[in-house]
Amino acid sequence: MSDSSTPQTRPSDTDWEAHVAALWADDTVDDRTRIDRMRELAAVAPHPALGAFELGGAHDSGGQEAAAHEQYAAATAAGLADVDPDRAARLVVQHASTLRNLGRVDEAIVMLRDAPLHPATGVAPRVFLALALHSAGRVDEALRVAIEAVEPTLPRYNRSVRAYAAALTGPDRPQ
Repeated sequence: MSDSSTPQTRPSDTDWEAHVAALWADDTVDDRTRIDRMRELAAVAPHPALGAFELGGAHDSGGQEAAAHEQYAAATAAGLADVDPDRAARLVVQHASTLRNLGRVDEAIVMLRDAPLHPATGVAPRVFLALALHSAGRVDEALRVAIEAVEPTLPRYNRSVRAYAAALTGPDRPQ
């Protein structure tokens, strides 16, 4: 490894997680350096799916969507869902967002519609679904999804908000 902040040999799982967390927390690291360091960490990850996911995230945050897509697909193929369900839930959001940025909006919509509810992501899949629907030009549906995602957090007016949201895409909506 090229840096004292990353391990020289295969670290314990706990140490690897700590190195990954420290790299993500370091705001002084530029995108290229973060990708390079994450590549080194991915090479010594406790499981290939974990390394691919984190490297995908580094590419993603560095604006390299095509490389991120490859890593996210590799993480899925390597069984991330079986290895780390929290990361797998995050992968759905991140990968779908990447697909949307690559112009593969319909794939992103399908992925986000099928995303399970998970504590690691909260309503993020619904928010990113709204963004994907908007990108697809389906603005009323996008607004409905966004409103329905936040409706449960409202202190009141829930029934009215649900009705207004449904009216956005319902059969009686104004044209």
